[in-house]
Amino acid sequence: MVSKVALLLAVLVCSQYMAQGVYVVSKAEWGGRGAKWTVALGNYLSYAIIHHTAGSYCETRAQCNAVLQSVQNYHMDSLGWPDIGYNFLIGGDGNVYEGRGWNNMGAHAAEWNPYSIGISFLGNYNWDTLEPNMISAAQQLLNDAVNRGQLSSGYILYGHRQVSATECPGTHIWNEIRGWSHWSG
Repeated sequence: MVSKVALLLAVLVCSQYMAQGVYVVSKAEWGGRGAKWTVALGNYLSYAIIHHTAGSYCETRAQCNAVLQSVQNYHMDSLGWPDIGYNFLIGGDGNVYEGRGWNNMGAHAAEWNPYSIGISFLGNYNWDTLEPNMISAAQQLLNDAVNRGQLSSGYILYGHRQVSATECPGTHIWNEIRGWSHWSG
């Protein structure tokens, strides 16, 4: 009986990083620093905003770990933010990486932060190409956000350029997400 309880607890602890079928690589796993502070983010949000980091692309877990650490260092050390700006990031390896995670407000789209989750692709998608595994990871993450109540079922998907004066999320992502079901032009 004790071993069954221990197994159940282990499954529950591990499941905090499993998003209904999408494994989220935790900040600890990619070598990220803890947040200096957080602000709670509500549930049933109306918006998801898609970004690119406009920096280095990565194809392996080790490369993505290094890129994530660099992005986090820039956000925290150069911009003075309490953590990496995005809720989640997606690497060229097809993995979803924890940024600020669920239920923590991001710093990715100014006035939109309290009403949205921010998902960023690692790389510059004016020239980097989205791979099918990355698209699938993003779509599964969005579905999971609805299933867990972070996003409302009728959420609106925007590219960052729709809410701010920027090229973000890059031309290749922009062309891709315009065909997604929740995208709004």
